[in-house]
Amino acid sequence: MRIYDGSPRQNYEEVLRSIGAFLDQRGMREILLVEAPDGFVVQGLVIETAAVGAWSENLGQQAKETFTFLDDDISRFMEEGHARRGSQKRAVTWGQAGYYERAFRVVGRYVDEQKSRDIFFFEQDGVFVLRLLMWTQTGSRHVIAEFTRDEVDAMIAAAQEARGEKVAKPRPGV
Repeated sequence: MRIYDGSPRQNYEEVLRSIGAFLDQRGMREILLVEAPDGFVVQGLVIETAAVGAWSENLGQQAKETFTFLDDDISRFMEEGHARRGSQKRAVTWGQAGYYERAFRVVGRYVDEQKSRDIFFFEQDGVFVLRLLMWTQTGSRHVIAEFTRDEVDAMIAAAQEARGEKVAKPRPGV
């Protein structure tokens, strides 16, 4: 991530948390995230509501949306997230954040711990599959990691407990 050029650490935890908050606001599901040299490309499914009469059985249709977030966008998301969490009388707790904000944060922490240089991942039915570019003594190589829905929920719960917060219920089935 160029926003961290010259920095001793990449902060995927905070970056992915910020993207996750955006996805929660959009109501996106089944996410694909690809890191690019100058940001991220994010794609997911949303329900587009139709302006129809009260008797219509079709409340909306599923559509795919794609966003490109440049480093400046990510920086703005992070600033907005800090302001949102810090500006309220009672700061937003970890358990009050949306599912993707919490899930992407714990996935980002995992990525930070691996010291990855580049990420690609997708989520399907609550399962996250990651491809991380890792540097080794013999060069770089991709490593695959997978987290089931239960594992992601357990990672979220462990993070909440580590912060001394009440553990929120897992997300409803999507």
